[in-house]
Amino acid sequence: MEAASISHNNFEQCIKCTICTVYCPVLKVNPAFPGPKHGGPDHERLRLKNPEFYDEALKYCLNCKRCEVACPSNVKIGDIIQSARIKHQKKPGKIRDFLLAHTDFMGTMATSFAPLINPVLGLGISKAALDGVLSIDRHRAFPKYTGQKFETWMKKQAETQSRYPEQVSYFHGCYVNYNNPQLGKDLVKIFNALGIGVQMLKNEKCCGVPLISNGYIGKAQKNGKSNLKAIRESVMDKNIPIVASSSSCTFTLRDEYPHLLDIDNTEVREHIEYATRYIYRLFSNPDRIKKLKFTDRKLNVVYHVPCHMKKMGWEIYTIELLKLIPNIKLTTFDSNCCGIAGTYGFKKENYKASQEIGKPLFDMIERSGADYVVSDCETCKWQIDMSTSQTCHHPLSFLAQILTN
Repeated sequence: MEAASISHNNFEQCIKCTICTVYCPVLKVNPAFPGPKHGGPDHERLRLKNPEFYDEALKYCLNCKRCEVACPSNVKIGDIIQSARIKHQKKPGKIRDFLLAHTDFMGTMATSFAPLINPVLGLGISKAALDGVLSIDRHRAFPKYTGQKFETWMKKQAETQSRYPEQVSYFHGCYVNYNNPQLGKDLVKIFNALGIGVQMLKNEKCCGVPLISNGYIGKAQKNGKSNLKAIRESVMDKNIPIVASSSSCTFTLRDEYPHLLDIDNTEVREHIEYATRYIYRLFSNPDRIKKLKFTDRKLNVVYHVPCHMKKMGWEIYTIELLKLIPNIKLTTFDSNCCGIAGTYGFKKENYKASQEIGKPLFDMIERSGADYVVSDCETCKWQIDMSTSQTCHHPLSFLAQILTN
């Protein structure tokens, strides 16, 4: 156990059962990836002796955490791999990686010119140029940018929201702010229908997911410390809990900050919740349920569990919340990674593997005959929208659409 004194990770607990390799979605399609056991606990022993044992092929890890979900010994396999990448991988240098990682910078620029940028990004010649110059695969469809940021809309609602006797603070994330403000508006609609006002966090920054995955750790830590300060102010000073509508943002704020960015969130971690979990727990009070009136349409709904929801173990809250809706036939798909993993699937060298990983999910969706496909993760939505004939809906947007009050 001497090695434990020089490692922050618990690789010593690995019993070499290799179940993590069975559950790894990358290993099934990309033989260049050494796999979670070899790239994680096995190679960590070697890296501690000599950093030159670091394998650049660890860049193929999705950080989906499915290896950790499967591990019977609770080894932090994904954390071991990501920590090794943070410590040893080559420093980011590609313009592409900078653009994909810095979502606040790109989102602020793009929303100012959304009417121009959205159609241009959809042109074949633009995709060919991005493929050739930046190595962003030409087959990848970009999410559209909004002309008005969610934060801009939300500031106009501040006075109305402050009148509610009960409050939550909303970590909306980059996707809601720059791409899909309607999701944020849907969250506000639902909470207001439940008698709860919604506040914005002060000076919210990107949670850090794309920065971590592209190697910009210093910037991720800076963002994380800023976010934690705002979260502490809400939770500790105002006694207002935090809700988020992105499963990956929620997971990052709660788990990646201490594990990968060395940011201690102990005092506030349990006050950071995913929205469907928070809402479901409210429904233990029957008076809350009575406040929501739903359409009487019979709907066939299928639910895809995002990887980070699976890691948190919180998909049950989305599932049970959807089951409370009358006239819903709900099917939960067998757990499969969609393959996009944030910015991973945009990169030319990963695109083929990304689509092969997601194919079982795409096939299930096409066979389902569903009226609605629902998932909690924005990048899962992008992948499903692009790779199937269906449109994927966030569970909150689905709820908002069928609310009649």
